Amino acid sequence: MSDKAKKIFIAATRQNDGKTIVSLGLLRALCNRFGKVGYIKPVGQQFHMIDGEEIDKDVVLMRAVYKLEGNLKDMSPIAVPRGFTEAYIVNPNKGQLEQKVIDSFNRMSEGKDIVVIEGTGHAGVGSVFEMSNAEVARVLGASVILVSCGGIGKPIDEIMLNKAMFDAKGVKVLGAIINKVQSDKYEKVAPIVRQGLANQGVEVLGVIPHNDVLSNPTMQELLEDTKATLLSGKEDLDNTVNRIVVGAMPPHEVLDYLGPGTLLITPGNREDIILAAMSGCLPGVSKTFCISGLILTCGITPHKNVMHLIKELPIPVLLLKEDTFAVASMVDNLIVKIRPSAVKKIKAIESLVEKYVDIGKILDLLTQA
Repeated sequence: MSDKAKKIFIAATRQNDGKTIVSLGLLRALCNRFGKVGYIKPVGQQFHMIDGEEIDKDVVLMRAVYKLEGNLKDMSPIAVPRGFTEAYIVNPNKGQLEQKVIDSFNRMSEGKDIVVIEGTGHAGVGSVFEMSNAEVARVLGASVILVSCGGIGKPIDEIMLNKAMFDAKGVKVLGAIINKVQSDKYEKVAPIVRQGLANQGVEVLGVIPHNDVLSNPTMQELLEDTKATLLSGKEDLDNTVNRIVVGAMPPHEVLDYLGPGTLLITPGNREDIILAAMSGCLPGVSKTFCISGLILTCGITPHKNVMHLIKELPIPVLLLKEDTFAVASMVDNLIVKIRPSAVKKIKAIESLVEKYVDIGKILDLLTQA
């Protein structure tokens, strides 16, 4: 295996800690500093079918955003579809999987100055088919950065637990990045978590504050993730949602809960509530009550005259067949994933990583590794 390119393995202490966000921002920072930057996600669990190949969603994202060179399948050599783990347990083939990752990495990294390797979940994910994050990092000879969520005690505990598994495989952990620290606690948390991890022999390479822009979905993302029907407002699907209101009260009362950033969820036959919401977005009226979007439930489309009014306003309106409670629960439980079209979010990520992560220190540690 070629050792020419520097290698950084990005792992997380658990799911949704921000591993992909850090990888995305780090790629931009490295592209600003190196001529040829590569990316690979050796093991992927969520994928798109592209030209008959299973390609991890994060690979599709990175390739689209940064126009990365290389074959898509080499960036996503192992996909884990339904039934994969059961089949492996019955008929294990670790050598084949390992060689597949090595071959893909060698082809993808050829001519690159540095490569970002993104893991899948915590250190032990993939152990069931003998390709855990720790094992993959060992196979590729990569040094690791651990990403954990904001706080003090919990991230330190989780970082040390995950580090133990990398240590057991002989993999060097360069340090940790603490992500999603609440802004009002940042000044307190940052120095303490740095000292706490330093006491454990782990260097903190960045402490990133929470950014609402990254956690709040756009109407476009809700449309895609709920598989709703778009009734109107295609031009305004980039509206961001930061709060949900269920329209189950008298129409004059609903206005007290509406405003910019609000998603209103209500049955399609509650035309009184729909019209009340629409009134806040009429031309010439203050936008104090204008909402970001509307989801109609129970599969009911309002009267054609109401729909005519809706289509004149800058509000995306989605339709779902499920009842209002089910839709509200669905939206509330959605995990927002970054998409190539989310330009505002991507720019925010790049800015956060450049500002709060010590890229120079990472490169110095890589040189020493």
